[in-house]
Amino acid sequence: MTAGHLRNPVLPGFHPDPSIVRAGADYYLATSTFEWFPGVPVHRSTDLVHWEPAGHILDRTDLLDLRGVADSAGVWAPSLSYHDGQFWLVYSVVRTIGHPYKDVDNYLITAPSIEGPWSEPVFLNSSGFDPSFFHDEDGRSWLLNIQWDPRVGHPSFAGILLQEYDAAGRSLIGQPRTILRHEELIEGPNVYRRDGWYHLMLAEGGTGWNHGILMARSRELTGPYELDPHGSLLTTRDTPDWPLQKAGHGELVETPEGEWYLAHLAARPVRTPDGPRCVLGRETCLQRVEWTDDGWLRLADGGRLPSLEVPAPTGVEPGPVVAPGGRDDFDSASVDGRWSTLRTPAGPDWLTLAERPGHLRLRGRQSLHSRYDQSLVAQRLTSVHCEATTVVDFRPGHFSQLAGLICWYDTSTHYYLRLTHSEGKGRVLGVVLTDNGVYGELEDSELDVDDWPLVYLRARFDGAELRFSASPDGADWRPVGRILDASKLSDDYGDRLRFTGAFVGVCVQDLNGTRVPADFDWFELRDLDR
Repeated sequence: MTAGHLRNPVLPGFHPDPSIVRAGADYYLATSTFEWFPGVPVHRSTDLVHWEPAGHILDRTDLLDLRGVADSAGVWAPSLSYHDGQFWLVYSVVRTIGHPYKDVDNYLITAPSIEGPWSEPVFLNSSGFDPSFFHDEDGRSWLLNIQWDPRVGHPSFAGILLQEYDAAGRSLIGQPRTILRHEELIEGPNVYRRDGWYHLMLAEGGTGWNHGILMARSRELTGPYELDPHGSLLTTRDTPDWPLQKAGHGELVETPEGEWYLAHLAARPVRTPDGPRCVLGRETCLQRVEWTDDGWLRLADGGRLPSLEVPAPTGVEPGPVVAPGGRDDFDSASVDGRWSTLRTPAGPDWLTLAERPGHLRLRGRQSLHSRYDQSLVAQRLTSVHCEATTVVDFRPGHFSQLAGLICWYDTSTHYYLRLTHSEGKGRVLGVVLTDNGVYGELEDSELDVDDWPLVYLRARFDGAELRFSASPDGADWRPVGRILDASKLSDDYGDRLRFTGAFVGVCVQDLNGTRVPADFDWFELRDLDR
């Protein structure tokens, strides 16, 4: 990275729908988490270049109940703002996706610090998703979100709604108004006031290859809004070979020196014979932007394409460099912020670091197809050239008991290097998978490991290729099964709506309900030299 510049993506791996805010000298980024728990990770920076984790906001079940939500449902597009000495977070919990319906609830919580304590949630509405707040100069606060329309023959994305919020009464007041409709798909509304104009930033074109950001403006908050005659502020829809694809869904932040930056999502595709696929999901990027003399927003370096390297803010001391996570020896009292669970929090009834010190003990629960009670913990992939390794002590006594290393997209698509019991053989290792909803067991992948005291497991990602291997001692590694198509662990594979990204981790199942334990001594996820 060039000195004095930031390198995109600033948050690699699954960090979509970025919301950015500055409070004093500190910047904060919050991103979507969908079905993963805890919800809404926050990263902090003093220079927009170096970002450190600052915890998760939705880390309590009273703030987030995801049991049973569909894959890629859950928390969509949270938006952070700072007003009257308080952080505000508005977020959607989507429970039904697809067509024609979107069952969604929008909530607001506030806190005096990004670390909390966060208030009890205030229910706002269910009219649509992508909520945000605009705090006007007169002290009034306004909620924006899209209106969803399930009717046949009507646009599903039916316009941008605006409604006033009464902070004292903790409720919306007045009637919602539609301030903009557009023939193109528009969502992700955010309003900024500058030089007598209300500027409306919109995501356009959906979240895939046609994605972009569009601006509109009005002299009145309630409209009418005129669209930017320049067209999209940011998009890669016409440049399929650009390294940052799907660029869109953004928010703005102003530095103390009056410079403006745009936080947006983008994705880095892996090229495959079946087309480009974004294994890492949608990632967070930053662009420098400027206001023109006639009051429209433009990328600082011209054009509409996102840059990989962007000048850092002027007059700011470089922030601390944050070291990558690397290896986890499970020596802490609780799992750290790198780890996520599916839909439910990590509870002592199924996850503990205390029962066998220095080990992560997971007790088996439901299958990998469950949307309720899985015993699975995983970390985001941040590179498509990486290696995950762990070692497990697991003594299954029945074929319904399984444990191992999981490479995960969602319940419909994943690869599993699992240890289990086979009648007449004892412990065996092999690869099972679910491919776009179809379960399978990989032929010729079974390995007899009954005499191994411990089982070392490894997954190696190399672009679109995934290789599993195993070892009895961590030195003598043996391949398990054939090369697998890692690119299927992406938004761009299958016939369902997909909005997340690839994870790798460990998991245990006990389909008879006896909650057999598996002990993992350590886990390491490291990037590979190229």
